[in-house]
Amino acid sequence: MSITFADLPLRKETIDALNEHGFTSPFPIQEMVMPIALADGDVIGQAKTGTGKTLAFGIPVIERVIAPNDADWSQLANQGHPQVLIVVPTRELCVQVTKDIEELSFNRGIRTLAVYGGRAFEPQIEALQKGVEIVVGTPGRLLDLYRQGQLTLKNVSRVVLDEADEMLDLGFLPDVEKIFTSTPARQQTMLFSATMPGDIIALARRFMNQPVHIRTQDNEDEGAVVSRIVQHVIRAHAMDKIELLGRILQANGRGPTIVFCRTKRTAQKTSDELVERGFNAATIHGDLGQSAREKALNDFKAGKSDVLIATDVAARGIDIDGITHVINYQCPEDEKTYVHRIGRTARAGAHGISVTFVDWDDLARWKMIDTALKLGLAEPLETYSSSDHLYEMLDIPRDSTGSLKKVRAPKVEKAAPAKSAPKSSAPQVKRERTRTKRISS
Repeated sequence: MSITFADLPLRKETIDALNEHGFTSPFPIQEMVMPIALADGDVIGQAKTGTGKTLAFGIPVIERVIAPNDADWSQLANQGHPQVLIVVPTRELCVQVTKDIEELSFNRGIRTLAVYGGRAFEPQIEALQKGVEIVVGTPGRLLDLYRQGQLTLKNVSRVVLDEADEMLDLGFLPDVEKIFTSTPARQQTMLFSATMPGDIIALARRFMNQPVHIRTQDNEDEGAVVSRIVQHVIRAHAMDKIELLGRILQANGRGPTIVFCRTKRTAQKTSDELVERGFNAATIHGDLGQSAREKALNDFKAGKSDVLIATDVAARGIDIDGITHVINYQCPEDEKTYVHRIGRTARAGAHGISVTFVDWDDLARWKMIDTALKLGLAEPLETYSSSDHLYEMLDIPRDSTGSLKKVRAPKVEKAAPAKSAPKSSAPQVKRERTRTKRISS
């Protein structure tokens, strides 16, 4: 019999907040992590993205925070100094984690602040000066604020490192080590990672105190791919890709979709072409400003757009439930990138579909990915936008084209009377032409 959040030793406010947002029973990673974390033990949680890690560490740290609305607030020596530090690799994940923490802690007056690059320092500094209990941030901006003397770390008692392997990939490990050494009052450390490279294990040994290593059952090995994803791989011609994509986006049951590109230029070009074809598409990549990236992501989350075109770096940390399809418009560089990409779907127990386009010159790269992950997928089948098997494979209506039909009939009907202008206007045009002709002669 599965437990509920009400069965755990949580504050009434926390349980009320969980219930208000529809959370009644913990996911496996939460059920395994929380008893240890609530007992102040150090935890290494190894699980794929989309398994509920944020609540696994978020609930325990919220429980330990002394908040302005709590009875013992007046006895706190360093009111307004950060008590919890959550370190994440990307801006998008920073925003997402902050939102999740705020939803669970609003009823206790806990102040949570997101700090990340691409935004002005002043609002973040102002918030820190007013006082915050939980800081969620990317390593670079956290250290910038710390070195400026604006972020106080000496009273932080709990540190969480989320997506540690992504932190390693992005070159943030030295910054993370500096953050750890700058939190001398740390009583609890939690580290979460989909994989456990040697450098992450070394980091854990250096800074953690007898951590309990928790690994979810469905995470059989580092290269494991979510089994709930139906994976398709097709050999596509570069000139036909956009037509293929347009048809796939009209598949029956297709919901919010992420399209991955290797380069910023291809991402922007693909997005522009989809918009021209009538699709509600948005894009995020490194050349866009932070405001533009956040708007694109917020529009996608709100349903204003249902196709998000993204590069790998920009898409790190995107945690959105309900994504039905992931399309690799350009073949991933390696097996880890492939797992990261398709893992954007089939989150939180759902199912998903992935489609990977493999160019002729990507065949060797794809073979390496297939072999490394032991996917056992068939040789990519040569596929065009007109291929019968494409429609059958992805349940695409037969009358679909690469563009959406735009319904403009109502506008034409309204405009029709204006076009049927009085006949007297016609001779005027002729007279103008005659006059022009007379002048030119």
